Amino acid sequence: MNKFFDNFYNFKGFGPAIKATMPSNETLEFFKGKLPERLLEYWQEYGFSGWGDGIFWIVNPQDYHEILQTWLEGTEFAEREKSGSDSYYVIGRGAFGDLIVWGRTSGLSIKINSNFGMIFPTDYSEKLRERGEERSIELFFATMRKEPLDQKGVDEKPLFEQTLKKLGPLEADEMYAFVPALALGGVNKLENLQKVKAIEHLNFLAELGEKRIMADIVAMSNELHKK
Repeated sequence: MNKFFDNFYNFKGFGPAIKATMPSNETLEFFKGKLPERLLEYWQEYGFSGWGDGIFWIVNPQDYHEILQTWLEGTEFAEREKSGSDSYYVIGRGAFGDLIVWGRTSGLSIKINSNFGMIFPTDYSEKLRERGEERSIELFFATMRKEPLDQKGVDEKPLFEQTLKKLGPLEADEMYAFVPALALGGVNKLENLQKVKAIEHLNFLAELGEKRIMADIVAMSNELHKK
């Protein structure tokens, strides 16, 4: 365990891994050269697995390929994939359906908030060139926090611990979901949460309405500093 993952595992309190499935040799070979070698090393050591009692999951991008295309359809990111200027892979998922996406040339460039249909872009192309992809993925894990992965209720209190206690731990293919969905007028209350199959529900949420691409805060900050 290197110092970066040790920070994630111990200091940030995400360890130990749960519900791990080890990657096949075919999967490792497929992603060699597409994703950082360090990430593949983590797969080999810990598998595709849950962390922080399941608030975060390291996932097999192959399982999320189709649903990612659905989420990115009609956006500039889909155009970048078509032109060959970037390729996107879901590398992580939150307990409430947030998707964390790695771009081959832009790094950790997209976070999808599936409950609200929001796509948050952050172009890390320059930092990726400066740091290299191995250090970029190490820093991703080393600086991860549980709070952004949690979902707040109407009382602004985090719901994960309450949901875990009420509904029990997630399986690797499950997520906690509001029923009815927030996009359909549902309310973010503990009593409205259920365990559902993640891929099916993410597909359902993707088809509910127009996706909103939010401002790239990093790009805006960089532009301001140039002036």
